[in-house]
Amino acid sequence: MKYSILASGSTGNALYVETDRIRVLVDAGLSGKRLEKLFQTVGVDPSTLDAILITHEHSDHVKGLGVFARRYNLPVYTNEATWSELPAGVGEIPLEQQHLFPTSSTLELGDLTIDSFPVSHDAAEPMGFCFHSKEGRLGLVTDTGYINSRIVDKVAGCDALIFEANHDVNMLRMGTYPWNVKRRILSDVGHLSNEDAGEALLDILRGNGENVFLAHLSQDNNLSELAHLTVEGVLREQGLDVGRDVHLLETHPDRPTPLMTVSTK
Repeated sequence: MKYSILASGSTGNALYVETDRIRVLVDAGLSGKRLEKLFQTVGVDPSTLDAILITHEHSDHVKGLGVFARRYNLPVYTNEATWSELPAGVGEIPLEQQHLFPTSSTLELGDLTIDSFPVSHDAAEPMGFCFHSKEGRLGLVTDTGYINSRIVDKVAGCDALIFEANHDVNMLRMGTYPWNVKRRILSDVGHLSNEDAGEALLDILRGNGENVFLAHLSQDNNLSELAHLTVEGVLREQGLDVGRDVHLLETHPDRPTPLMTVSTK
């Protein structure tokens, strides 16, 4: 199984996952034109995609959904509540391309198995995913205000993990956002802070050299270096060797990560 985080952040999110038999786009939060350029960067022809999966209906996850689904005649999978709340800007997706993927269920696409699980965010019914193939497991956990035992159980032991580290609490509190927006971000249906991410990863990681991509960083209330240092500090305090037991990696709002292979250690 190979993957690239095509973009991650408040301006748009998209993940590409492929196996020997299946190619999927997870979220389509950028324009169709931009998504095509990102695919070109990682050497993937979007006409070879087999499906689109959607975590939730916020625009930074579905902006290009309608365009991409119609242009490439792709089946789209998400839960019923998300289908019902897709913004008008997505446009009409033909009925035959609409497929239900209920929360807390498993979807089989060729040689790729996808488990869905609930996360806590101010959307209709947001989900995280865990992808399984013969090579290993890849977890996706973003857009959640907290991490509970169900999420931990789903992604513990993943060989690679895309994990939210959205904001630095002090930067957010001192920043220019209106207080109601700050309160939303800090709430249980908001986003994980850097410190939250580090604490949650202590319950998830096995110290087997997992790759952890810090994702969905706020461009106004975080810095990549700060997210890395904060999460690394939490992990090191509990005895994890960052660089050996776990590898912390960056994501970007404007360019993809390299196409990487998930493999068991």
